[in-house]
Amino acid sequence: MIPEFHPVWPFLIAAALVPVTRGWLRAVVLLAAPIIGGLQFFDMELDVTRSMSLLGLELIPYRADSLSYIFGIAFHIGALMSILFALKVRDTLQQVSGLLYIAAGMGVLFAGDLLTLFIQWELLGLTSAGLIFAGRTPEAVAAGLRYLVYQVLSGVLLMAGALLIWLDTGSLAFEAMTLDGPATWLIFLAFGLKAGFPLLHNWIPDSYPAGTPTGSVFLCIFTTKAAIYALARGFPGTELLIYIGAVMAFFPIFYAIIENNLRRVLSYSIINQLGFMTVGIGIGTELSLNGTAAHAFAHIIYKALLFMSMGALLQQAGTVSASKLGGLYRQMPWTATFCIIGAASISAFPLLSGFVSKAMIMSALIKTDHLLIWLVMLFASAGVLEHAGIKIPYFGFFSRHGHAEAREAPLNMLLAMGLAAFLCIGIGVYPQALYAILPYDYEYWPYDVTHVLIQMQLLLFATLAIVWMHRSGRYPAEIPSTNLDADWFARRAVPTLAQRIHATLTAAGNWLSSTGWRVGSSVVTSNVERGLGRTSPVGTMALWVAILLAVMLMFGILEV
Repeated sequence: MIPEFHPVWPFLIAAALVPVTRGWLRAVVLLAAPIIGGLQFFDMELDVTRSMSLLGLELIPYRADSLSYIFGIAFHIGALMSILFALKVRDTLQQVSGLLYIAAGMGVLFAGDLLTLFIQWELLGLTSAGLIFAGRTPEAVAAGLRYLVYQVLSGVLLMAGALLIWLDTGSLAFEAMTLDGPATWLIFLAFGLKAGFPLLHNWIPDSYPAGTPTGSVFLCIFTTKAAIYALARGFPGTELLIYIGAVMAFFPIFYAIIENNLRRVLSYSIINQLGFMTVGIGIGTELSLNGTAAHAFAHIIYKALLFMSMGALLQQAGTVSASKLGGLYRQMPWTATFCIIGAASISAFPLLSGFVSKAMIMSALIKTDHLLIWLVMLFASAGVLEHAGIKIPYFGFFSRHGHAEAREAPLNMLLAMGLAAFLCIGIGVYPQALYAILPYDYEYWPYDVTHVLIQMQLLLFATLAIVWMHRSGRYPAEIPSTNLDADWFARRAVPTLAQRIHATLTAAGNWLSSTGWRVGSSVVTSNVERGLGRTSPVGTMALWVAILLAVMLMFGILEV
């Protein structure tokens, strides 16, 4: 049986209590969920599985080991920060969606079989969509629908792959896999879609900025990191991931530079940081996998801090457009300070969390002789300094472009940002606390002279390059614009083709209904009588249902 206190239960119970509570009692319920859930991690027993039988299937709904443990701690910290930041929100939809979303994320981390993983995987997408729909604007609704299509499509790919594995092996265990057949490729793509692989990434900059000021903080924590966990669990050492991750770290830099909406800048920055984690998974050594887990842990904290600072700006000033903001460090000094700490952390300044986690992945690249990829990631690190380390705090609080007015963020928001800033500094100053809970027992020290000097030189020359670009007029102007990304194919090119296909299919359907129906029905009846229906296995029929559902979802993408 499942353990009495599965990590999902505090959040499920809180989600059930929120609609029937008000005021301070609701606040207590909200905060109690991550606190109670987190306390059980102090004495959690690892390398434990619990199995159950369902309709002849052997399922493992609970598996706790060192990998799920560190991600579970990070998720609880992220849950506490995001709930505290949103504590004064008077919107039951957001609060219930957020709690169920966190519960689904926990379910993914502790799923030991593909069926349990699929159920939690789909719940992760469905529940998080409520944080986008809660914007209650036509733009938010449209973005939420597009977001849902991508999330459900990821689940369909996962289900199809799981069915093929079950048909082939008779097992649904969620273990390490290799790309040796259609089943594992389908699962690989399912994980990659949620992780923001190139050309599959558009839902991140499309939907995250459409969330509410507080909802986007939840969104930036759980979905993509659950996908990174799944890749680390399912495909460690898959070399293809090294090159995919390098592209992910590289290309978002250019979109972030020209983007005017600062929450979209952070969304592209998420893809960039996921690239580092993906490279670490692809290398597959103990050092690189530890680096991936550590970087995911640190990323949850500093990215949440940056999204919280931009959420506070959006709530207090009414905008996060770089061309409209400026000079708000006087009115919002605490928010500006916390934003700077988050920006310095993501830029991997020494003595901050981003440095001690990213260093492990960069060291693993050198140790495995991936010099070219190391150079690409070095360039990507310089790009992070530009678009997240400098652009976000500068245009958010210090530029003179706009004339927005605002007051300092509420106390609960400041406390949440303060907690994140404290952790960014604490992990950077004392990395042993993070290294002690990493999945593998591998000794590593980030503050060797060579690495510190390389990083400081990188930061110095990247800063000088940005200053030169600004002073010489070569830096792109901050103007409202629509930047074309790969979603152009889904929104423009493919719909045009789909309309023509739809017209052709409609004509064919009309012909079938008028002249071909009798012929078709007689053929089907004849085959059924010969035993086709009796000899098709249930799994095969379910696989065809999954394929048909995937086709329907693709048409749904085109219409949305």
